[in-house]
Amino acid sequence: MKEKNNYVRGSLALLLSAALSACGGGGGNPGATGGSGSGGTGGSPGTPTVPATPTVAVSFVDASGRASNALTGATPLTVRALVRDQAGKPVLNALVSFATDPQLAVFSPTAGTSLTDANGVATVTLRSASLSAAGAGKVTATTAVAGATITSEGNYSVGATALTFSTLRLSQASIAAYGSTEVSVDVLANGAPYSAQSVNVRFSSACATAGKATLAATAPTNQGKAMVVYRDQGCGNDDTITASADGVTASVSQTLKIAPPAAASVQFVSAAPVEKSIVIRGQGGINRTETATLRYRVFDIFDRPLVGQRVDFSVVPSGVVTLNKTSDTTDQSGEVITTVNSLDTATTFRIQATLPGTATATRPNISTLSDSIVVTTGLPVQRSLSLSTSVANVEGWLDSGTTTPASVVSILLADQSGNPVADGTPIVFQTNLGAIGSSDKGGCTTLNGGCSVNFRVQEPRVAQPNTPATPCNTLAGGSPDSPRPGLATICASTTDGTNTQFGKTSIFFSSGYAENIYMNGSATALPNRTVEIGPVPSADPLVFTLQLNDLNLNPLPAGSTVQVTAPLNATAVGVVPATVPNILPHNAAGVDDHTGNTVSGAQGSTHRFTISSTAPKPCTAASVASFDVTVTTPKGRTTSIPFRVTFSCP
Repeated sequence: MKEKNNYVRGSLALLLSAALSACGGGGGNPGATGGSGSGGTGGSPGTPTVPATPTVAVSFVDASGRASNALTGATPLTVRALVRDQAGKPVLNALVSFATDPQLAVFSPTAGTSLTDANGVATVTLRSASLSAAGAGKVTATTAVAGATITSEGNYSVGATALTFSTLRLSQASIAAYGSTEVSVDVLANGAPYSAQSVNVRFSSACATAGKATLAATAPTNQGKAMVVYRDQGCGNDDTITASADGVTASVSQTLKIAPPAAASVQFVSAAPVEKSIVIRGQGGINRTETATLRYRVFDIFDRPLVGQRVDFSVVPSGVVTLNKTSDTTDQSGEVITTVNSLDTATTFRIQATLPGTATATRPNISTLSDSIVVTTGLPVQRSLSLSTSVANVEGWLDSGTTTPASVVSILLADQSGNPVADGTPIVFQTNLGAIGSSDKGGCTTLNGGCSVNFRVQEPRVAQPNTPATPCNTLAGGSPDSPRPGLATICASTTDGTNTQFGKTSIFFSSGYAENIYMNGSATALPNRTVEIGPVPSADPLVFTLQLNDLNLNPLPAGSTVQVTAPLNATAVGVVPATVPNILPHNAAGVDDHTGNTVSGAQGSTHRFTISSTAPKPCTAASVASFDVTVTTPKGRTTSIPFRVTFSCP
């Protein structure tokens, strides 16, 4: 209401001034502070005059309605333009456009236009263009009355505005760990809150920068006040909060006291090597180390990493390894590290991490144990070397080609403690028949203590004694290669530069044809003609066995099918087994010896056949039946053995 009354009084003053002018009290520029207007003709003293043309007069008033043309960032001005027609009467709804230097001041509304009211007055607010703007300028008011364009000007000065901060305020000057407080500050102009326009205030602190607290980076003022919330995120130290802003002469700071968080737990994170095993001191080994590195992490009661916490380490059981660091302090991630070195004994151990000073009346200091770590030699030992083949009797007279191996040879290695040797231990394979390995290397490197290579059938198919020379047939503890025809000797070896471990296995090169066949365990092979059996009672099934061998008395290829074909007056009840199994070399007692060192006698597979007569039952007359036993290898080689059986009646 005060502003409205001031406005009315100002308008009345302008009208009174216009009336006085019309009565001879003045001429030229009515009611303008430092302004000028077009139109108006002066008369002789005491003689009323009437303006010959419309006029517009510019004036300035401050927020209290007093005439003033001094503008600052803290003190905007109201620009008034009084528009009268040629008769000196106020003009209603005249559009007045205001203009000024935008480097010095701006208008509100920003369009700089306004309509006159019933008193012929149009107003806009004039604000400093910036807090640093300074100088002198003018406002030009332009309007049109009865088709005539009229203008008027008014001069004003702009003074730079100096802003300051109040004291930085904290709603709580001391907070618990992970607590919060309100932070506020006033922006002042001449000691009073600066509300002419919003100011962006910047807030910062060391803990917020380090991610240990949350604090809005900026906040705009509202009626001169800026406020943010500070929340601790495990800072653990007193923090200094600072407020600053462009145009404000100096920043302000305040110290916030923050209680450190309490430790809640310590956790084992990892051990390196990742397989948690190290070697005995001085043993070395490929990719093996004598040192283990252990990591732990400490968390506070809010399950966040705790910085600056002391952690003590101890070996369980004590004395089995050397502990290189007995204490450490957590870093920014809450982590601590210690290392241990092996001694001269294979063993297992754990490292205990303890938080000193965390004991209470009801529990001891907070602590945890690492996973078990093993101290081993890491080097392969002879007794733990194991070899195997996926197929021990392959079709040896036909090449297997480059894509599909005839067999796969695998090796497993362990150290003296029975633990798999280190990854990357190199293994060399050699053979006296066929080929083994790949084009880039003749062996493999271990992964988790083992690896495999492909074996393929090709020349040579006849071995020369102990060729090539291998650790298996030259070193102490080895033995000559088996001289048996059609038996390949494969040697696998590894060395650490001082000691060499080796082992061998064998693979039969089967000819693919059944050429030595033994019936019912006979020591004499069947003749190369039709096998005659009988007489056999017609009411009883004929049961017999055949041992199938190739020309070298070796087994036929694994996977070869054995079946009864072309039966006449007979039916095959079954063949067991129906395929040639995987057969390892064995000695005369039938004990497997995959090295081939003691292989002896016929090595072929034995199959059981059951044949029944198709004659009517009860039997009325003798009958003769015939059938073939047909063996077919995986590569299609076929052997047929003809049989003829005489079935008799009782």
